[in-house]
Amino acid sequence: MPDAKPASADAAQAQKMITELKVSGHLMSLDTGLFCIVHTPARAPDVKMGLPGVRISMPPPPIGRPESVTISTFRPDGWLLGGGDAALVRVLNGPSQILVTIYQSPTAKDGAPNLQVLRLLEPATAAAGARGPAPAAVAASAPQTAPKVMEMVAHIQERGDVGTMLGEWLGERGSKKWIEGFGISPVHEITPADLEYQAVLGRGWLSPWVEGGQFCGSRGMALPILGLRVRLRGKAAETHEVQVSASFCDGSEVGPVAGGEACEAESLAPIEAFQVIVRRRGAAAAAEAEGKPAARKPAAKKPAAAPKRR
Repeated sequence: MPDAKPASADAAQAQKMITELKVSGHLMSLDTGLFCIVHTPARAPDVKMGLPGVRISMPPPPIGRPESVTISTFRPDGWLLGGGDAALVRVLNGPSQILVTIYQSPTAKDGAPNLQVLRLLEPATAAAGARGPAPAAVAASAPQTAPKVMEMVAHIQERGDVGTMLGEWLGERGSKKWIEGFGISPVHEITPADLEYQAVLGRGWLSPWVEGGQFCGSRGMALPILGLRVRLRGKAAETHEVQVSASFCDGSEVGPVAGGEACEAESLAPIEAFQVIVRRRGAAAAAEAEGKPAARKPAAKKPAAAPKRR
């Protein structure tokens, strides 16, 4: 029989297969309300591992109360990897606790992630939103890609998913029904990979960039977005241009706004409808020149009548 491998060799092999991370867990207590937890890294992330990273989850029972806490992340994989990644947490009948787990690379010496907790809605408003007719099941199951027959899809308060084509208005102006999330998936002129967009969540605060075809906004939280920002990328940014217009629940209208700029109301009212136009560069000027009426010569003025002599 061949000699068995020494135990030390097996231990060395196992050590090569496993990488020990620096992990720390924290219980965070939140009162009743709607909160946003934003991850701002204190240092540049590890190039190979992408850490530090943060996960927000429910603690195990009995301290975990899933019936009172809803957690929604903007990234589909649930990670908060820094650069503005965030999680929305709704707490009913608080205080309740959530589990914040921080993962760092083995070589990390300091610079643990900074977590900023923002209250978005007061307790009464948060509870009212939970009792209202918010279609949580529909929002939670929103597809990652927009339907093929529609280039733009939005999840609208009390209406659910509504779709239309690029260049048309999505949502109903004057309806006072806010948009909770949206997706844009072009099928003409450009592809979904040629553009990306963000949702305005507060003054100077936007969601992470989302590639075309993906859902952007809250999922099952009945939380309105306050505007949007759309831009082209790659070769499409050289050949095409994008403009965004929008109307808001307070009756204000903004736009057209150039690509890359946030389309939001000065009052930061929730958005109720928007229009995204993508066209080749110079097409707008050419169309305007073709449809511009010929300049008219000014009508000759009649000479003033000579004053009558008395």
